[in-house]
Amino acid sequence: MINTRTAPRSRTLRGTAAAALLGAAALVLTACSGSASVGDTSWGTLDAQGEPAMTFTADGKAFGTDGCNIVNGSWTEEKGKVTFGPLASTMMFCEGVDTWLSGASTAVVEGDKITFNDEDGKKIGSLKKTEFTAPK
Repeated sequence: MINTRTAPRSRTLRGTAAAALLGAAALVLTACSGSASVGDTSWGTLDAQGEPAMTFTADGKAFGTDGCNIVNGSWTEEKGKVTFGPLASTMMFCEGVDTWLSGASTAVVEGDKITFNDEDGKKIGSLKKTEFTAPK
């Protein structure tokens, strides 16, 4: 007598094992493909007078301060590079404050640091990651 249940069960187990292996490979490739998204992260100290800070929300909005002026805009991310849409900024004068953040065009995250670049690709500043604070 031939056991007809063995062949289909064996194929099912092989299919399940293959699917699990492909899933694990996809997770490994995703983990190695670059840094995590900047969505829902904060950088710099948001409540420090005269200090720059930026918060990125998962819906593609950026909120922050250059230490003097409010800076808002949008962002996208591709292959670990953040690109800003036009950043709007108030235009107050604050003596002794370097307002470099309002000139950001792109940014790159490396560990717990984000480095901002101007439209020529020149580094203009960096901030350390802090606890995410949702904009009000």
